[in-house]
Amino acid sequence: MPNLSASWPRAVVRKTMRAKRRFSTFRRLIACDQSGSVILEFAFTMPIFVLLSLTALELVNLALAHMTASQVAMTVADNLSRAKTSVPLGLPRLREVDVNDTLMGAGAQGSAGFELLKNGRIIVSSLQQNAAGRQVIAWQRCKGRLNVASKYGAQGATQPSSGTAGFQGMGRASDRVQAEPNSAIIFAEVTYDYIPLIGDWLLGTFRMRKEAAFYVRDDRDLVGGTAANGMYNPSPAASVSACNVFNSTF
Repeated sequence: MPNLSASWPRAVVRKTMRAKRRFSTFRRLIACDQSGSVILEFAFTMPIFVLLSLTALELVNLALAHMTASQVAMTVADNLSRAKTSVPLGLPRLREVDVNDTLMGAGAQGSAGFELLKNGRIIVSSLQQNAAGRQVIAWQRCKGRLNVASKYGAQGATQPSSGTAGFQGMGRASDRVQAEPNSAIIFAEVTYDYIPLIGDWLLGTFRMRKEAAFYVRDDRDLVGGTAANGMYNPSPAASVSACNVFNSTF
């Protein structure tokens, strides 16, 4: 029987060398292969791409919410500056039902995707001059579940007889509006708690405020019914959109 003890180490060495050559060849092939590089790059950039896409979507939705709230404020003020009921041999009148219809329409306008009356509040006021020539909020009506008050005061807020402190009109100090004698300004405020489309972890939550003011277009009876301060509610009487009631339905 031949003695294999001397040849065994050589066989092991040859096999080892062949294995090393195969591994070296395989390593060179792997190093030169770029067929999966695009997939790897896409895997690394995908989270960033998704985050940027979600942010863009949220920003677009936020811009639409700002635009909707602004348009609702303008619509309410504009419509109520035009609304009137003709009276034979008398000045046109504004009725509670006219205000309710306007607020209902504004709620429908702001409901698509934003639920304005559920997450916000519409406040509309009539700014007038009283007999003493001072600015006064003659009447004020509200709609919406959000528990916020007018930034400028409640119904009956009156300009002091002297000085510049206290109620002086409505709007920011830089562009405050004041009513002229025998006229009125319809001033609308819309406050809305923005509900994020993706989640508040992305951009957070926002409370937006929009304002709009329109002079009453034509002559109007600003006296109103009994203790109505320029508002009429003939029979059958309509419900009053009082500012101490917080709901989103009529």
